[in-house]
Amino acid sequence: MKLLSVLGLACLLWLTGCASTPVGNAPEAPPLLDMRVPGGAGIKAAPSRAQPGLQASTDLLPITTEHAASGVVVPLAPPADLWERIRRGYAMPDLDNQLVHDRERWYSSRPDYILRMTERSRKYMFHIVEELELRGMPTELALLPFVESAFNPQAVSSAKAAGMWQFMPATGRTFELKQNAFRDDRRDVLASTRAALDYLQKLYGMFGDWQLALASYNWGEGSVGRAIAKNQRAGLGTGYTDLTMPMETRFYVPKLQAIKNIVANPQAFNSSLPQIGNHPYFQTVDITRDIDVALAAKLAEVALEDFKALNPSANRPVILAAGTPQILLPWDNASIFQNNLQAYGGGRLASWTVWLAPTTMRPADAAKRVGMSEAQLRSVNNIPARVLIKAGSSLLVPRSTRFEVDVAVHVANNGQLSLASEVAKPKKGKGGKAVRSKTGKGKAGANSARPKTSKPAGTVKRKKKTPG
Repeated sequence: MKLLSVLGLACLLWLTGCASTPVGNAPEAPPLLDMRVPGGAGIKAAPSRAQPGLQASTDLLPITTEHAASGVVVPLAPPADLWERIRRGYAMPDLDNQLVHDRERWYSSRPDYILRMTERSRKYMFHIVEELELRGMPTELALLPFVESAFNPQAVSSAKAAGMWQFMPATGRTFELKQNAFRDDRRDVLASTRAALDYLQKLYGMFGDWQLALASYNWGEGSVGRAIAKNQRAGLGTGYTDLTMPMETRFYVPKLQAIKNIVANPQAFNSSLPQIGNHPYFQTVDITRDIDVALAAKLAEVALEDFKALNPSANRPVILAAGTPQILLPWDNASIFQNNLQAYGGGRLASWTVWLAPTTMRPADAAKRVGMSEAQLRSVNNIPARVLIKAGSSLLVPRSTRFEVDVAVHVANNGQLSLASEVAKPKKGKGGKAVRSKTGKGKAGANSARPKTSKPAGTVKRKKKTPG
């Protein structure tokens, strides 16, 4: 019996030794994607592993019931403050030069301006940070709208760049931001943020450098590429600070760096930031019928100004469900809107519809056709003076109480207001003959300008940007 026990113990020891011997051809642990690089393009080193033949058992201790119940392991918790979350995600190389210090002084000497900008950002910042983290992008890019628009989604520059991220019309179309008579997605919170991050990721992929990517966002990738090629031919450096560029672009990254520094340490710049909770501000709500903007805000129990701040792409008094099937509402008001909409007994939801001009006509004639005053037609559709409405144009007009059909998809998505210059009729002199122009080159009006291309509906010029 004693012999059997000895043999059993020997077998057990032999099997234990086999189990602890590492397999020489075991596969290596896969590398980890670096989430600070767009698209996970960067690679982090795989975690280290024990060398063959080394025992790890001396480093590992069994977990006892007492250890498990002691509560010594502290769970990781996200920061309660969104500003701290942004700070933790800083990943771009810092720029430190006189231009940065100049912008630091400029911003820090205007605490009211900083407070207005940061208060305005409250509605949008959480969404932007979420999108950046999902893409593995540096979180200081969430501060870029401070530079672009002071976080005003209705901002329009003198060059006709629009929205929080300041997209030019052509660039907006490249990144699928629809612009028509009834909405401008360059102003849309969700669509413009998606497009801006797509564009920034593309630029970083082209240049492999965030400062050059930002310069390209401001100046254009073609301009930056040519400046780099010029420096390469001259044997000069090709970094952001090495390139010859317009003054606006030269200050662009220093502005962002200055704001980044202020957010990192507001006290050092005698600045204060409003508390922004690390939680969503808004949520999306589906709409299935055309609805007046004022009525939607009323049903959501939201101030009209706040409703427009969350839905800035709706540049008309009505939201066409076929083109804009979702609206944004403050988190707690989404359910209020749905309940009030379901219980609404006030009849129709939309008091406006779309009328297609059958021929080219004057605004006064179009107004008579649809039962509006000329002033009201011009105001609602942003029609300037001394123009003709071209055939096929989409005009917003009052909706009959008996008209229940909502605007069709193809009209809501593609409606355009096309205008032509109103050509002055030639004056007639004695005997009914046309009066010649002072230049002697034909009749009066013969030298009138050709029909001008109309501005996009809803576009207005904004005052020139402040230096900050």
